[in-house]
Amino acid sequence: MAQRWKQRPPGSNWGEFGPDDQRGRMNYVTREKVLQGIAEVKEGISFQLSLPLDYPGGATLNPRRSPPRLAATIRDGKSAGKQNFCFALAEDEPDLTDVVSDDRVLLTLQYSTQWDSFAHIGSRFDADGDGRREIVFYNGFRAGEDLVPASSKNDSEPWARYEGTEARALGIEKLAEHGAQGRGVMIDLHHHYGRKRHAVGYDELMKLMDEDRVEVEKGDMVCLYTGFADLILEMRKQPDAKLLHASCSGLDGRDERLLQWISDSGLAILASDNYAVELIPVSLSKPKPAALMPLHEHCLFKNGIHLGEMWYLTELARWLRSRRRSRFLLTAPPLRLPGAVGSPATPVGTV
Repeated sequence: MAQRWKQRPPGSNWGEFGPDDQRGRMNYVTREKVLQGIAEVKEGISFQLSLPLDYPGGATLNPRRSPPRLAATIRDGKSAGKQNFCFALAEDEPDLTDVVSDDRVLLTLQYSTQWDSFAHIGSRFDADGDGRREIVFYNGFRAGEDLVPASSKNDSEPWARYEGTEARALGIEKLAEHGAQGRGVMIDLHHHYGRKRHAVGYDELMKLMDEDRVEVEKGDMVCLYTGFADLILEMRKQPDAKLLHASCSGLDGRDERLLQWISDSGLAILASDNYAVELIPVSLSKPKPAALMPLHEHCLFKNGIHLGEMWYLTELARWLRSRRRSRFLLTAPPLRLPGAVGSPATPVGTV
C-alpha cells in the first residue's frame, strides 16, 4: 500500500515494518524469540499475572471506566422472558434433566489487567507536511478513516450513547492474532523503591538492572514490578485514588534518554503492575505542544510498542528474585475482538 504520511514524528519507526504494518515491535517476537521463552521453562511452574476482572473496584481510580456488570441471558430472546440461569429444561420438556446457566457482561475493556492497542493513543501531528496537525495514529493511520468514532445518539444509557466506534486498523485483535507469547524479562522496581512514589529515569534504571543482572534484548517482553497491584488488592474493591496515585514507582516518561533506551533496546512490549507504566506528570514540562503522557506517545504512537497495565506480577517477581533469575516464558494474548482499542488480559508466566 502507499505510505500514509509525508513526514513521520521525530524518534518514530513508522514505515520500518512496511507501510501497512499494524504489529509494530511485535514483529521482533519471532519463532526464535518464542523458543527462547520456552527455553526459560525449567520447573514447569505457572504464575497467574492478572488481577480479578472486577478489581480495582468502583470508578474512583478512573471515572470513565466502570466495573463489569454480569447478567443472565434471556430465554426466547424477549426482554420479559425468563432468565437463562439455573434454568431447568424440564419446564419445557418434562423428560429432560438438563439445567442451563448462561450469562453476558457489560465490560469496560481497560478496567483491570489490560492491554493497550496502538489505537488507544494517537497524536495531533502534521503527517501530511502541510503545516496543519491532524489526528493520526501509529504508522499514519487516520482518525475518521481508519479509526471511526460513533455517531452521537440521544440515548439515556451512557454506554450506548456512542455505540458503534470501530478501530478498522490497529485494533487489539492484531496483537491477539500474533499470539502474544515470547520471552519475558522482569525488572523489579519494588525491591529498590518499595512503595515510594518515584519516577525512574534512565540512569537509575540502568544501575538497578546492572545490580540485578537483568539484560533486555531485541524482541523481549519487559515487565515492571512496582507493588501497585498489591495495594489495589489490599483495598478490597474500595480503592483510595489519592493514596494509589501517591504510591509506588513507574518509569519517567519525560526522560529523553529513557525513551531512547526503549527504542534502542528493541524490546517488544512494556507491561507493569501499575496504572500507566509511566508516572503521569501533573503538568507539561516541555514547550507546547507536547504530550501529557510522553511514554504512551513514544510507545503506542511513535514506535508500535504495546503497553500492559495493572498486571499482577508479585508472586512471579518474588520467585524469580529468590532464584536470581529475571527471564521466563510469557503468554499474554488479549481478546480477539475486532475493532477494540484495548482488552482485558489474563497473562501467564511460566518458569
